[in-house]
Parts: sequence; structure tokens; C-alpha cells
Amino acid sequence: MADTIITPPKAAETGAVALPANSIIVVLGASGDLAKKKTYPALFGLFRYGFLPKNVKIIGYARTKMDDAEYKKRISSYIKTPTDAAEAQLKEFLALTTYVSGQYDQDDGFISLTKHMEELEGDVDERHRLFYMALPPNVFTTVAQHLKKNCYPNAGGARIIIEKPFGHDLASSRELQAALQPIWTEDEIFRIDHYLGKEMVKNILILRFGNEFLGAAWNKNHVSSVQITFKEPFGTEGRGGYFDQFGIIRDVMQNHLLQVLTMIAMERPVSFSAEDIRDEKVRVLRAMPIIDPKNVVIGQYDKSLDGTKPGYQDDDTVPKGSRCPTFAAIVMYIKNDRWDGVPFILKAGKALDNAKVEVRVQFKDVTSGIFKDIPRNELVLRIQPDESVYIKMNTKLPGLTMKTSVTELDLTYKRRFSELKIPEAYEALILDAINGDHSNFVRDDELDASWKIFTPLLHYLDENTDIVPARYPYGSRGPAFLDDFLASYGYAREQEGMYQWPTTKVNGNL
Repeated sequence: MADTIITPPKAAETGAVALPANSIIVVLGASGDLAKKKTYPALFGLFRYGFLPKNVKIIGYARTKMDDAEYKKRISSYIKTPTDAAEAQLKEFLALTTYVSGQYDQDDGFISLTKHMEELEGDVDERHRLFYMALPPNVFTTVAQHLKKNCYPNAGGARIIIEKPFGHDLASSRELQAALQPIWTEDEIFRIDHYLGKEMVKNILILRFGNEFLGAAWNKNHVSSVQITFKEPFGTEGRGGYFDQFGIIRDVMQNHLLQVLTMIAMERPVSFSAEDIRDEKVRVLRAMPIIDPKNVVIGQYDKSLDGTKPGYQDDDTVPKGSRCPTFAAIVMYIKNDRWDGVPFILKAGKALDNAKVEVRVQFKDVTSGIFKDIPRNELVLRIQPDESVYIKMNTKLPGLTMKTSVTELDLTYKRRFSELKIPEAYEALILDAINGDHSNFVRDDELDASWKIFTPLLHYLDENTDIVPARYPYGSRGPAFLDDFLASYGYAREQEGMYQWPTTKVNGNL
């Protein structure tokens, strides 16, 4: 059965301005991993379902010298074509793409790029261009300057998409913003955090503000704690030298997980317009004090217990004696009327026991009296894999006794929406940029507020060389004392065997 795609809101419905027909999309860093693994597959997905502007042209730009055949072979290497129809569409898509080679720090390459764009655009009154910078952060500013100087249209407009990291602390982030702001306006900049494009993250606003029963309990009077968890079952896989420059806090927590936190904690926006949504997110960040190091656990993975998986420092690319955390648990607070006193626990780690990103809202104990030690309710949003929302609740076991059992109200997407295609995060975000919708992109003051919260902790960990991450075995849940740490903030972990995620039989098959 063919995939069914839900049509997104038109740009006019969000107050944004969409790119018109005959626009140009330029992918800078077209020869790199990000472009071939994420950017081009996302562009093909949008093309396949008719979401790109009419008569759009796509140009790749990078330093690598390659001919047209090599370029198209490279950009299509991660594009999936499960049917003959998709294969035919890929040929049509590739016919729209061309390649220009040039340096990132010299005018000549960008002048050639402009000439090529003008050839494709023809004799038109206005030219509209979207520049996607799939580039390492050390060339962001240089490329942005050359694009504005050499490739910005005299009539029409341009937009620029920038990938994280947006600096490594508050000072470097402000330095980057100061370099961009004189040449690109905030309306033209789209800072992409791909977690904001994930289906379940985009669903948070609907779940929260479209369901009255959730809104009534969404506060400090009913919520005991909120956990936002990111788990990867693999280590650095030979890329430890790159990862060591950032660590798990900068790589995942200051951006991805904090963005999810703001969506969970924000107040109801006045509208779905980009600025109304981002205003509320910024208010959350401004109500958060800097992180107290006493509320932090850091870890670094060691060899697996059976010795088959290497430790972090066994990676030849990792500096000897590295103190870089590959795991962290951070407890944060929001000083406002809704959330004061509720711990927001961010956990992230590599080389753990499984792959999972989820939000777990644990509610307070029911009033004691008729029940003894009855488990707490939880609302769980599974962001990936297997997108789902479920509420863990207590019910009576069928039979002649009054024994209780933990069960769930379960919305698993692949069962409930079996005929709908869940778009990839990059598809959703590139389409938002095409439509001029900033709702799911990071604003400059939002970025500044997030770094204010994390920078003192990051500097504290960097400067205090006597702080060494706790070791944990590859494939474990993290440091051995993690459960005690979480319990100290009121989180009640269920006893083993009390609850198990169900397996549902459909037509006799699991």
C-alpha cells in the first residue's frame, strides 16, 4: 500500500512567506557525510511527494573536484528507492541537480556559483535562494560572509540554514552571532536542531494544549519529576577524536534535550506563529538557574563486561587520559509558578544498553489509605524508535480478587497510523525553511539563554582536572550509582517484573 502523506500547513497559514517557483537551493558541503546521509535524502523525500517549489533547481557546492556522474552517484548513495516508481522519481530528481566546485574562503568559487545560479534562473525580475550549510562550524562565518558578498540577489531574497554546533560556550556562541548579524538578518537565518523536526517533538504542543485532561495535571501539584532520556547503544566507533572536542553535554544535552524540555514546560502560546512559540520557550529558559554541579553525574564508558566491546579510551583517536564525559545526568529546575520544585532530569549517554529517546513524566503518589505501595502514573512520549505515547496506569486484575496491575493507554504510531508516512526530521525542517516558518528553528535570544544555563557547568568540568567521569561498562545502563542518584530527587523506579511493555498479537503474529 502506498504511503499517505499529511499535507503540512501552507506558509500563509503560519504568517510566513514561502519560496516561489523557480527558486534555487544550494547545498554547501555537498561532498560531505551530512549532505549525502541527511540533506539530499530529505530533499528527495520532499521532491517525491511534491513539496519542493515548482521548477526548483538544486546545486551542490564543495571543495571536492568531481564530475557530474560522480556527484550524482555520491548524493544518491543513501537515498532509498523501494519501488520502480521511486527509482524513476530519483532520475527526475537527479536531473534537477548540478555541482560547482570551489573553495570556502575565496571569492572565485562563489562568483562561479552565482554565474551558474543565474544561468539556471534565466532572465527574471526576482531571484530567490536557499543556502544549506552542511559544513563544519569552523567555516560557518567565512562561508556566510562570502555568500552575502557574492551570491545574495539584488532583487528577491535569500535564506541560510546553519547546522549545530552554534558555538561551544556562551562567549563563542555570541562571537558567532556577532559575525552573522551584520550580514544576515534574524529573519533570514534558520538555525537547525533536527530534534525539533522529529514527529513526536512536534506533537508535544498538540498533546499538551489540545487535551484538557493533560493540561489540568501538568504542574507542580501533580508532577513528581520529568525525565528526558537519550540513549545510544554504540560508542564513538573511531570518531572519538571529534567527539572529545564536545562531549555528551555539548553534543546532545545543551541543544537537543533542552529544546525538548522547553516544549514540555512552556506555557500555552498565543498562536502557532513562530515568534509566539519561541517567546514561550525563551521564557522557560530565562526562568532556569544555572546548573549546580552537585546536581550532575558524569560517566565514561569502559570495556563491556565480556570484553568484546572496547572502552572509550581504547579508541585510538581519543587523547590519552581524556576526561570527556560520554554519559551525563543533570537535574535542572524552573523557577516559575507552574514548575517550581519539580526536578527536570536530563540523561544522555553512549554505549548504553539500548537505543531510545523518550520523555517520562512521573506523577505524584495517590493519596494513601485504601492503597498500599501502588505504582505511580507515568506519561511516556517515545520520540524514537517506534514513536508512541502511553500512559501507565493502575487497574484491577480480572478475577475474583482486588489485586491491581500496571497497564497502559497506548498510542503506538505504527499501529494507529499504519498507512501514514512519518516524515524524517530533516524533511520537515527543510520544508519549514522553504515555507519561511521559523517555529522549529532556534532564535538568537533562545540560543543565548541556553548557553547561559550550561556554560558555568561546562567551564567547571573543563577547569577542574581532579573531576574524573565514573566508569561504566559498555552496554550497561550507565554508572552503577545512577538509580540512587535519581531516587534522591524523588524518582520512583519500578521494581523488576512489576511492569513490562506489552507485545500485541495481530492475526496470530507478533
